[in-house]
Amino acid sequence: MAKTHITELVLRDGHQSLIATRMRTEDMLPICPQLDQAGYWSLEVWGGATFDACLRYLKEDPWERLHQLRRALPNSRLQMLLRGQNLLGYRHYSDDVVSAFVERAAAGGIDVFRIFDALNDTRNLETAIRAVKATGKHAQGTICYTTSPVHDIGTFMDMARELERLGCDSIAIKDMAGLLTPMVAGELIRGLRQAVSIPLHLHMHATAGVAEMCQLKALENGCEHIDTAISSFAGGASHPPTESMVAALAGTDYDTGLDLNALQEIGFYFREVRKKYHQFESDFTGLDTRVQIYQVPGGMISNLYNQLREQGELGRMNEVLAEIPRVREDLGYPPLVTPTSQIVGTQAVMNVLTGARYKSITNEVKLYLQGRYGRAPGEVNAMLRQQAIGNEEVIDTRPADLLSRRRWTTCAARSASWRNRKKTC
Repeated sequence: MAKTHITELVLRDGHQSLIATRMRTEDMLPICPQLDQAGYWSLEVWGGATFDACLRYLKEDPWERLHQLRRALPNSRLQMLLRGQNLLGYRHYSDDVVSAFVERAAAGGIDVFRIFDALNDTRNLETAIRAVKATGKHAQGTICYTTSPVHDIGTFMDMARELERLGCDSIAIKDMAGLLTPMVAGELIRGLRQAVSIPLHLHMHATAGVAEMCQLKALENGCEHIDTAISSFAGGASHPPTESMVAALAGTDYDTGLDLNALQEIGFYFREVRKKYHQFESDFTGLDTRVQIYQVPGGMISNLYNQLREQGELGRMNEVLAEIPRVREDLGYPPLVTPTSQIVGTQAVMNVLTGARYKSITNEVKLYLQGRYGRAPGEVNAMLRQQAIGNEEVIDTRPADLLSRRRWTTCAARSASWRNRKKTC
């Protein structure tokens, strides 16, 4: 019997998707004993937007959250989402910073690092993967799933092979917008299963209403791990409900072995917790099949909602949604996940509100068109690039290499200056 392993998302992506990452640590700790005994393969507790939300909104120390959860969950694998060379930010950090961060996160209690790059540029994953392996922890390479004229199953198979070559212990398919459909999910997993020998995980948002079917087809075709969120933080922009998937798979070749009664108690607890955060609920985090056309992830659409509401332009949401695929095409079809979702979404809002496409171009789009985030999956609009950056150099190296060289040049210059001062004294 091929047991299905479950990663529980309620302590990170579940509340990030539905209540803007506002759940406080004090509301997590009371249920930790039950979560710790539930039998999950892992609990996702950190990374993604949690660092930003802790510091910006909750006035919490994210490191202290990790330490508290580690103490409260002694028997569980703790997992985090790491944005590759971006770590938990939006721009690239130098290699020494990436390595130091990973070492500290591992020492603080993270066992599984799910590492992704918004452009699927594996050059931006190498340092983080190497750093995780150096700590002896689990390095999970991630494929950001999307659809476009330059993405197909062969593309993802090639990336999977590269991730295995880099030393990843497993591979996650991250469908951040919920674009997969059941038959495609089965075909994708079959292809990846042929390409690599390491375990496969499926992380999929439920926005379009087909996630449970996709997970079943994935399991039938060789996926061993699925991500779910406890029912009170499931569905819509979040994920398939844990209890529902456990019930659906019980008594089959894909039985999870989890106790449904214990899970339901966890669900009841979080149902009450969610009531405390009602002010952060959004009209745009429920089931929405428009994602299949506009490819807008749940977290991104809630950000667009807030941007337009603050400017009194909420009535123009449909115009912005229609503009997003056009901006994405101009930028070479990047997957829409942090930070590219913010880059594309903000530019689309500006294009609509100014009444003229690219009348104003954000600094982030300019950096993207220079190659400062990595290699675009497809060809970018040459006229837009010329308009945005003129004759500035377009880099084709790994962006962090420039950071390292720039940092080293600065240090070398300072050392030379100091030596010269000593000689003249």
